[in-house]
Amino acid sequence: MTLPFTNKIRTLRFLAGEMTQAELGEAIGVTRQTIAAIEAGKYSPSLEAAFRIAAVFGKPLDEVFQWGVPDV
Repeated sequence: MTLPFTNKIRTLRFLAGEMTQAELGEAIGVTRQTIAAIEAGKYSPSLEAAFRIAAVFGKPLDEVFQWGVPDV
């Protein structure tokens, strides 16, 4: 089951000069694998990590992460 939220991290990384998952992870203090799992919706970031990700891209939290009800 996927988590009931989505994110635009992959798109934002692309728009930020094709930033790699490793570069984003380093910028916020987590591993590349953690970024990959968050991007894929397999892992919910901590609130702190979510705010750090949004800050890297200069976006408000709700432009990076969206909450929704999963399809049944």
